[in-house]
Amino acid sequence: MYQAKVNNTTYEVSVKSNDNILVNNKEFILDWLVISEKKKHLITNNKSYSVELVKLDREKKLVTIKVNNKSYDVALKDQYDILLSKLGMADMTTKKVKDIKAPMPGLVVDVLATIGKEVKEGENLLILEAMKMENVLKSPVDGIIKSITVKPTDTVEKNQILISFE
Repeated sequence: MYQAKVNNTTYEVSVKSNDNILVNNKEFILDWLVISEKKKHLITNNKSYSVELVKLDREKKLVTIKVNNKSYDVALKDQYDILLSKLGMADMTTKKVKDIKAPMPGLVVDVLATIGKEVKEGENLLILEAMKMENVLKSPVDGIIKSITVKPTDTVEKNQILISFE
């Protein structure tokens, strides 16, 4: 059994076979035609759908699909995710990072973040020069910058705290 959350509506999905599924205990017989690796044509209940996989994040179990050229973001949970939710352990896999530390000794070239700024995972925060190379340090999580303990031209040691999150 799976759960699929689409636009704040959760659906219970059970796959009986490749062409037979249950959605909220309602059976659907599917007729698939593979157009390409990411595109399929689907017929069910005498209705035709063009389905395209736009984006897939296996780690976060997030999918973006287009159905008849309308995009949908879908959050998926398998039976293990559902069990962890029932046991109150659903958020144990989320990253809880409070600080960014210097990965090596070096010289701060530029600080791209500002205190109070909301940042997204992967966003550039700081440029550190080490061994004659510039290294861009990125945010490991979504968060808000609480403090910045360095400024450009500062020399830092390995594991020195550079930026803290709220």
